[in-house]
Amino acid sequence: MDLKTRVDEASGRVPADLVLRGGRIVNVLSNEIHDGDVAIVGDRIVGIGAYDGKEIVDLKGQFVCPGFIDAHVHIESSMLAVPEFAKVVSVHGTVAVVTDPHEIANVMGAEGIRYMLSSSKHCPVLVYVMMSSCVPASCFESAGAELSALDLEPLLGDRWVLGLAEMMNYPGVVAGDPGCLDKIAMMKDCPVDGHAPGLSGKDLCAYVSCGIESDHECTTAEEAREKLRMGLHIMIREGSQARNLDALLPIVTPETLDRFMFVTDDKDVDDLLEQGQIDHMIRRAIALGMDPIHAIRIATHNPARYFGLKHLGAVAPGRLASIAVLEDLKDCTVSRVYQAGKLIAKDGQAIDQDTEPRKPQVLRSSINLHWVEPEHLEIKAPGDGECQVHVIDVLEDRIDTERDVVPMVSTDGKLLADPSRDIAKLAVLERHHASGAVGLGFIRGFGFSGGAIASSVGHDSHNIVVAGTNDADMIAAAIHLVRIRGGFCVVKDSQVLADVALPIAGLMSDADATTLSAQLRRLHEAAEALDGKLRRPFMALSFLSLSVIGKLKLTDQGLVDVDRFELIDLVAS
Repeated sequence: MDLKTRVDEASGRVPADLVLRGGRIVNVLSNEIHDGDVAIVGDRIVGIGAYDGKEIVDLKGQFVCPGFIDAHVHIESSMLAVPEFAKVVSVHGTVAVVTDPHEIANVMGAEGIRYMLSSSKHCPVLVYVMMSSCVPASCFESAGAELSALDLEPLLGDRWVLGLAEMMNYPGVVAGDPGCLDKIAMMKDCPVDGHAPGLSGKDLCAYVSCGIESDHECTTAEEAREKLRMGLHIMIREGSQARNLDALLPIVTPETLDRFMFVTDDKDVDDLLEQGQIDHMIRRAIALGMDPIHAIRIATHNPARYFGLKHLGAVAPGRLASIAVLEDLKDCTVSRVYQAGKLIAKDGQAIDQDTEPRKPQVLRSSINLHWVEPEHLEIKAPGDGECQVHVIDVLEDRIDTERDVVPMVSTDGKLLADPSRDIAKLAVLERHHASGAVGLGFIRGFGFSGGAIASSVGHDSHNIVVAGTNDADMIAAAIHLVRIRGGFCVVKDSQVLADVALPIAGLMSDADATTLSAQLRRLHEAAEALDGKLRRPFMALSFLSLSVIGKLKLTDQGLVDVDRFELIDLVAS
């Protein structure tokens, strides 16, 4: 559309292509709700007021909002392929996501990032990419690839790449690690996202001084307030495992409003289907007392401005006609969604825009596990009798962990799981290069009385993580994941009770959302049959090898003291 045509139709001299009539516009620019038609020509909004059009949709007083933007999400955590993920979230009013393909990058490097970019084409949702900054996440993990600044630089030429994703290696930044600083310096004026849980004082100053602009790891109002003072934008997170909205909402005031964004970070398919996505956060915020216009602004205008997406984030002339129509504000019930002037969802159902069938993107297999023998999982006792052993304490709905030291007595010279005290064995097996590296430890909090569970989703390097009460079931679980090219499984008495195949990099399913959700339901029921007590045991399991957050974590290289950022012995001295 040339500018002359746009001006003619905006001025009313020529009828618009589409007019949304009789709606109430949630104006995040003027902070008000007002009446007005929305005139759309091609993919753009051209006018607000009284308009005629070739097609007129009577909204009968419904609320016209900018389409929602998820400012930080790992699509892989939904376990859905990109097109299916886009279809699911579009129904909830989301028109754009800013994704960090950190998970698949740790498995397949730049090849994985390009796979996500190519998979995003022809989707109903705009998928922007922030380049993964920490592959591997730390020196204590064995990833499938390593990405330096030189590896990432060619991706900057892609128009869908916006900047550098969460700089998780905050100890490296604070210490002046050249690899970290080279990546940040390469970004120049592009946004650089942060990831700095608990960072404070001069260390926080050092981190922010490099040009890092945001953080999504705040868990308390005090932490977020200090980071606001240092100039960071705060991404309020409400995912499947980490939920911080209730804690952070009190510091969102009219004065600080423009410094906040809503993000889901990691949200699985079940929660997306049951709760929604950014619309769920808007509902929660309004229920907790936030002005509805403010909640919608945080979900639209703020991320659009932060990422320089000038065509999104508001219902105004010249903006992309990416719009969420709500039946009411309080419940944020989405009735219609338009993307670039086309209706992509109506009354909870996605409308397929792609009339010609497209071949799915093909990715090579990513499970390359060294053969596992029983002795690989044995933990030898340091001597006869009792010893003190480090134990990881898993936390419900948290990605960090606590730690403890507990007494254990050897059996035949070995340290074994102790279900009577809720102590399971934990193993992390390197799965990218068949190196045979295995990290062993103990975990408390799953509640298993028997059996084992295993996952090829193991943030961030995504090695195979197995938790169980006995070695035989743990080995059977790991071997089964090789057979299904990655995924999840529950094993008891060497029999597979349930599994979910994730053949796309061992992270994502090739099934539709409803099918995958049913598979996960059976998986969780099988975990409950082991007397598991966590709401999302596999989500919890997947974060136990993340070596940059928590008190104590386990990788294929061994037990990591995250506070001291060093490997430690399993047996306490």
